[in-house]
Amino acid sequence: MVIIGGGVNGCGITRDAAGRGLRVLLCEQGDLAQATSSASTKLFHGGLRYLEHYEFRLVRESLIEREILLQAMPHISWPLRFVLPHHQGLRPAWLLRLGLFLYDHLGGRKLLPATKTLKLRRESAGEPLQERYTKGFEYSDCWVEDSRLVALNARAAADLGAAIRVHTSCAEAHRADGLWHVTLQDIETHQAETVTARALVNAAGPWVDEVLRQRIHQSASGRVRLVRGSHIVVPRLYSHDRAYIFQNADGRVVFAIPYEGDFTLIGTTDCDHEGAADQAVCTPEEAAYLCQAVSDYFVEPVTPEQIVWTYSGVRPLYDDGSDSASTATRDYVLELDAPPDQPPLLSIFGGKITTYRKLAEVALAKLKPHFPAMQAAWTAGVALPGGEFAVGAVKAKVEELSAAYPFLDQGWAARLIRAYGTDAWALLAQAKSTDDLGRCFGWNLTEAEVRWLMACEWARTADDVLWRRSKMGLRFSSEETQALADFMQAERA
Repeated sequence: MVIIGGGVNGCGITRDAAGRGLRVLLCEQGDLAQATSSASTKLFHGGLRYLEHYEFRLVRESLIEREILLQAMPHISWPLRFVLPHHQGLRPAWLLRLGLFLYDHLGGRKLLPATKTLKLRRESAGEPLQERYTKGFEYSDCWVEDSRLVALNARAAADLGAAIRVHTSCAEAHRADGLWHVTLQDIETHQAETVTARALVNAAGPWVDEVLRQRIHQSASGRVRLVRGSHIVVPRLYSHDRAYIFQNADGRVVFAIPYEGDFTLIGTTDCDHEGAADQAVCTPEEAAYLCQAVSDYFVEPVTPEQIVWTYSGVRPLYDDGSDSASTATRDYVLELDAPPDQPPLLSIFGGKITTYRKLAEVALAKLKPHFPAMQAAWTAGVALPGGEFAVGAVKAKVEELSAAYPFLDQGWAARLIRAYGTDAWALLAQAKSTDDLGRCFGWNLTEAEVRWLMACEWARTADDVLWRRSKMGLRFSSEETQALADFMQAERA
């Protein structure tokens, strides 16, 4: 099987297929999670507002997946409590209560605490809010490091025998003699090779139609709606560890979430995107919208001058004909093209990060008739690399790592556990001091960690390390970034 696209869906399908005994090759034209899958709001969530659009199946599936995923990756995902202030002029309190009741009960919640009502003037969560907000609700969802999720799925797939080819494009694919003949081209060297496969999966995200039209020479379905979601990051706005979900007069919601210790993440927008998917940026208008949305709730206004970083991604939503981008479905649609006696083509449309594992199961169920020996579904409850410990045991793991490597300070040890889980021991290996880890490029990023990311997680550039395998780019100077880039280039030479 050849899979086109190294985002969360492509890597999720690759891992699942490899674990079922299939030989799999994944090609990605850039870095893993370089596009949509590193530009999410970074939540495993059911999608509370999707209930308003009657997407009960999607919400139920997402809520069930939320806890399955949490147990499989307790290092890169963790429970997060959300505070929803009641706005007198918007959705009535009874409607919010009803929605949260459904949210608590649709998905068989077991690990996460239930919703509760808050008197905001008596709560620490009410302190940053304007006095007019006196009542609210608190409910559970989960945080996830989205781009690390993708890298760890790729690692798990590779451990099961899959070939992961980054910076490699599918230049062309055609059917002949009962097989797919797929021409792969190395983006850097321009060298090409042709491989054969019994099935082809188009998981190219925003490029799914382009791949169909230009690489596979089939008419595009026209069923992709490109919707841009932008986010801003500002210095930390409040001291507690809960997130906020704010209603807006336009019917949308905006999140304010504790981020990387010293920051607050605010997002997202929903705008139909025109132009190339890889050119998406947070526009000044979107940044102003997000600032205004949270300023309507916080005592201290948030202004564009406070923004330290922005990012924007294009969601390849299934085009269901909705009038607005915000009401377009977040559900996934899989289209199988399998003419008699010809190898199948499966194209992936839509989806959300929370349902990636379930999407992979559905994709392989569609392909099962073409692979009679395919083994049964297996990924539910199986840990990703480094995640072989219990939910809630991060603090204990940090203490274990600190005891094993006394030269680590608490913050450093916590960062390594949050990024690598139990693999932190393999990364640090026999180190007895910081000197054994080599040069420090900034913050606490050492040569040993960079070499690990290059050898085990396909990192090639400074951006791969600082913005996708981590978010240390928020803390690096331009000089430190250049030094890291020079080191990595020399390592690859």
